[in-house]
Amino acid sequence: MPATFQLVLDNLQVPAAIYSRHGDIVAWNALAAALLVDFGALPPEERNRPRLVFLNDEVASRFVHWESKARDLVSQLRMAAGCSPGDERLATLIGELSMRSPEFARLWATHHVREKVRGGHRYRHPVVGEFYLRYEAFRPPDAPDVALVCQVAEPGTPDEEALRLLASWMADSTDRVNVQLR
Repeated sequence: MPATFQLVLDNLQVPAAIYSRHGDIVAWNALAAALLVDFGALPPEERNRPRLVFLNDEVASRFVHWESKARDLVSQLRMAAGCSPGDERLATLIGELSMRSPEFARLWATHHVREKVRGGHRYRHPVVGEFYLRYEAFRPPDAPDVALVCQVAEPGTPDEEALRLLASWMADSTDRVNVQLR
């Protein structure tokens, strides 16, 4: 992954992360971590969107319409599996999720295939409450196995205000941590 990706992420004023085709969260900005979970505090093998959505109750609870998010992830994994049938790592992930999550197994059995590059989610955040963010996924031509996903709020809406509040809370939390570390 190009080193400039993290620089770009850190300069975005919206939640953004870079995901692999396996759903691994390979880079993220602080606002993305504030939205869902502190990715840096997780072991690297747990920094995976499907694992977090199906196996981490804290992350799952952030999605008001969890079933929709789960269905999207499963159909994206099925698309990735169809494009790379010999991908053992992907097969291992699918097997693990099928065994550990009855919801994943049920959705996998529906055989839906879809690659989603835009959409939206309603989040339930413990600090700022419920709000809706739209997202867009961008695939760099020279790195087709990753996608930069940026989430935005509609300007002038309560959702935008909630996102601003989240950014402010995140900045205040970071300042408190920095003060405690001195």
